[in-house]
Parts: sequence; C-alpha cells; structure tokens
Amino acid sequence: MDKKILITEKPSVAMQMAKALKLNTTRKDGYLESDEWLVTWCVGHLVTMSYPEKYDEKLKFWRLDTLPFIPKDWKYEVIPNVQKQFNIIKELLNREDVKTIYVSTDSGREGEYIYRLVDQMINPQGKEKKRVWIDSQTEEEVIKGIKNAKDLSEYNSLSDAAYLRAKEDYLIGINFSRLLSIIYGRRLAKEINEDKASISVGRVMTCVLGMVVSREREIRNFVKTKYYKIVGSFGSEESNFNAEWKVTEQSKLYNSNKLYNDNGFKKLEDAKQFILDLKDKEAIVKEVKKTKQKENPPLLFNLAEIQNECTKRFKIKPDETLDIIQNLYENKLVTYPRTDARVLSTAVAKEIGKNLNGITRGFKNEEVQGYLKKMIDEKYSTNLIKTKYVNDSKITDHYAIIPTGQGYENYDKLPNLQKEVYLLIVKRFLAIFYPAAEYSKVSATVDIENESFFANGKVCVKEGYLEILKPNKQKNAEETDISILATLKKGQKLEIQNFETKDSETSPPSRYNSGSIILAMENAGKLIEDEELREQIKGAGIGTSATRAEIIKKLEKIRYIEINSKTQIITPTNKGEAIYDIVNYAMPDMLNPKLTASWEKGLDLVAKKEINSDEFTTKLEKYIKSKFDKLVIKM
Repeated sequence: MDKKILITEKPSVAMQMAKALKLNTTRKDGYLESDEWLVTWCVGHLVTMSYPEKYDEKLKFWRLDTLPFIPKDWKYEVIPNVQKQFNIIKELLNREDVKTIYVSTDSGREGEYIYRLVDQMINPQGKEKKRVWIDSQTEEEVIKGIKNAKDLSEYNSLSDAAYLRAKEDYLIGINFSRLLSIIYGRRLAKEINEDKASISVGRVMTCVLGMVVSREREIRNFVKTKYYKIVGSFGSEESNFNAEWKVTEQSKLYNSNKLYNDNGFKKLEDAKQFILDLKDKEAIVKEVKKTKQKENPPLLFNLAEIQNECTKRFKIKPDETLDIIQNLYENKLVTYPRTDARVLSTAVAKEIGKNLNGITRGFKNEEVQGYLKKMIDEKYSTNLIKTKYVNDSKITDHYAIIPTGQGYENYDKLPNLQKEVYLLIVKRFLAIFYPAAEYSKVSATVDIENESFFANGKVCVKEGYLEILKPNKQKNAEETDISILATLKKGQKLEIQNFETKDSETSPPSRYNSGSIILAMENAGKLIEDEELREQIKGAGIGTSATRAEIIKKLEKIRYIEINSKTQIITPTNKGEAIYDIVNYAMPDMLNPKLTASWEKGLDLVAKKEINSDEFTTKLEKYIKSKFDKLVIKM
C-alpha cells in the first residue's frame, strides 16, 4: 500500500499532528507508522554548513593569505549528535512505498531551511513533495493544512532567502572574525588582560552590541543639567489650580540666554527675579479648550511585543518567553509564535467567533469569563473587518499571536508562569472587541502681561478596554485640576495665590533591558537618521522574530554583554566595549542598523521574488571583497 510521510520540526509536534489526524500509529524508533502514514521529525537542524577546513585542511589556520574565503560550491554535513535521526529520515524518505512527502517543519524561513537541507542531503527521487503551512496546532488547522498543502516548489523563493541568510551570516562571521582577530587580536588580549583573544563578528550580533555600547556611553558621558521652572497657583484659597510658565513669542524673555529651554531658567536667581517682576500683576484667563479624547485598544501581540511585555512583568529573558509561547502553541492554546505581525488576516477575522466561543466554553477563568459576559451583555461587535486589527498587507508569513480557543485539556498541566503568559495573550485579544477608553481634557492659558502659564487636566470618563488591560493606575496630577479648569471662562480675572520655583534636571537615556532591546531590534528603522533610507527599509528590522532572542543569548554567552538576572538590564562587558572600539575603527558600518536592516530587506525581497538570489549574492560578495581591501590597507 502506498504511504505518505509527514515530517515535522520536533517530536512533540509530530505527536500532536498524528493525534489531530486521528492516526492509529505504532511507535517505532524515530518515527510513527500507521496503515497510510509515516510521521517523523527533525530535532531542530540536522544538517549544517561545513567549516572552511572541510574545503581545504590549510583553512583550519587563520591566515591572511587565505582570506576572504568565499566558496563557489558550498559543502554541507550532518551534525554528528543527530546523525541517528537523520539516518532514520533518510531510510523513510527512500522507502519505495512512500509516494508523497508532506513537509511540516515550522511555517517560516528557518523551518523551510531545516527541511530543505535534509532534502538536499538525501535527494529522494520519484516522490511528490508538498508543503504544509499552518498557523496553529489545532485539529482543524492541521487537517486544513494537509488538505491545502501546496507543491513544495511554491516555496522555493522562501528557501532561497533562507539559504542566502545562512550564507551571509557564514561569510561575514567567518571572514571578518578571522580578519579582525589577525589584525587586532593581540591588541584586544592586552586590553582585557588575557594571553590571547579572538574577535567574534556577526551581521546582527555586532550591530546589537553597538546599540548596547553606544547607549552605555551616552549614559556614562551624560552630564546632568539643572534648571528651574516657574509654577503659579491661581484661584481662591479653597479652589485653586497650578499652571506652569512657558516662554512664548510675546514674552519679554523670548530668545533670552537666561533660559535653558522654553520653560526653564539656567540660574535660580533669574527665576526668582522673574517671580518678583510678576508681583501684583493681573492674571487673566486667555484661553480655555475642552476636548474629548478617545484611545483605542492596542494592536495584538507579535513575538517582539510579548517578549518585551514578559520581560517587564515577569523579569524573564526573550528566549524564555519564546520557549513558553512555543509550548503554548504545541499545546494548541495559541497561534504560531514567530511572527512579526500585530494584526489578523481578513480570512481569520471572518472566523474569529470560533476563537471567542472556544474561550467561552473552555477557559475556566473567572476574570476572563466576566469580560466575555460583558461583551455579550453590552452587545459589543465582534466584526473586526475594516478595523485597524485586520490588515492583509501587514502580514508576511503569519498573523498576530492570539488564543485558538482550544487546547484546554492541556491547560491545567502547565506551570504557573505559562498560565500567566497565556492570560496576557487572552486579555490582549479580548481587549480589541471592547470600546475605546474616553477622556475629558481641559487646557487653560493664563496671561500675566504677556507671560503665559499653561495648565492641563485630563480624566478618564469611560474605561472601555482599560477594564481588561488595566495600566498601573497611579493618580495622575493632571486629573486633580480638571474640575476647576472646566469652570474657567475666557477673559476671567484670577486671584494669584503664589509663585514658586521648581527644581528640574535633565535625565540620561535608559539602558536597554532584554525585552526593550528586542523591540529596538524590530524597529531598527527608527534608529536611522536618514529619512529616505528609513522609509525604504521600513519593516526590515535587525534580525527576525525567530532569531532575535538567540542573538541576545549568544552575546551574553560569549561575555560581550551582561544581563542582570533580577532587573534584566543589559550592560556591555569590558571585552564587549573593547571589541566595539575595534569594529568602530575598522568597519564602523557593521555597527550601524542601516546596513543590517538593508541586508534583511534584501532577503525579504528574495522571498517575495522581487530580486533573484544571484543579484543578492553578487552584492554580498562585492561588499566582503571591498571591505577586505580597505581593512588590509589599514594594517
């Protein structure tokens, strides 16, 4: 009897998919078998690129005359500790009774690469190859994925991008790590008090190190500047409000060198003199503005957003968050985690009632059930079409991370932290069905002989979605004044209670933590000063959702950065700073987000078939050779 084979990325996924397909399987060594199916798995990467010495034994030694190393024909090899599983897959793929291969590694660039390397090494002949592309591990999605599986060749451009990413990282990493180590290794060893030292460079890793070191030096070199604000108190003794002075074009201090900024004096005596000059003057309400403000629920979680949120709330590292959400995904509770999108597709939005119904029936959480009941009682719309939460153009591989409304048979077995992360995802999802939060705002301007004092008040009049996503509700100073400000009328004369100076000082930028650095990597475009280039590479951050956490982990492992286990604050090590200085001198563009992001954009264009692999390869090789020429001249 002809058989079909299903290949997943890991054993746990294989078990879930076999269960979803209701296969009556027998467990064998490294695979499952039923009458119609074989189900097997990779264990992450089974095949890797060969090191230079596999091309030529002489390349084992780091010498200038063997660089740059750019192979014409690339060599690959099976990773020794997974050779057994590779052999099992090879035997299964070459079985005569296997006619169709269903590839179900993770639905993304790296998942594609994992299988394509296996296929390349085994090269099974006479088989039909299909690609299963799914967004969750639910039974319905798995069955649909098998049914709608496209020919593997439909994903060739994604495969091309995956191969190019690996080649790019290999060529930049090996060539520039060797070259910089040869030129500057002794200098580095001397600086960090070691007998010898090598310099590890990476396309993404070095750029992230640059972000961390640059921020640290900004903080270190920051000089606090003290300045003095003027605050006036207006109204009666029983009912008054505070307003802050700010320079305007009508002010006698407009463009004065006595000011630090538009609302602060450099010297305390100048601030006090200004107060004396206002004594016994008349205060009049110049303007009163009353507005209503709406604040819509935030977009859904993508991986970067949930990693940042979990670092803030639970003080865990991004790779730990990814492991948690991957486990929730494999337990059918949430959709695919490695996504950059924060919106849903139109197709998913049309069926969103299934997710909501599933949560209502299956999730035994009192708080969540209360939110769902309110949605029903208040008749909140569940039609998301034509809202900002649905946008097909902002989705590449997968839509945002949302609860499936399934998998609750697995929920009770989860550790508490995983349950808390799941609850975060559920609440962010439910919030998009709730109305906007509404605020009343009042702003008033008080004039004293062309000197303007400004007061603003804001109060939440309708919680809306904030009922679910409760922020830290600290009493906002603005809220205390709104009732008084709302009674003011233009032209009204006010009694002046007093003036006082208020000490202020400038603040240094904050250090990155292990979550905020992930967001900074995702939004690399914001770090680029050139507006045209920023728009051009918009959406192509540093690294991908699948790799960012690993980059941070590697930088910590090789001791270029340190992460405080309690606060998750990131600081560079002495070694990291020394390497930053070397790279900054030798090839500073490696530290610049625009180079890394533009390479990422190029890979994206290959995946979208907008440029071909040869064009990308030519540019990459040209870049490496030109950098080598410049660096060798610097020696």
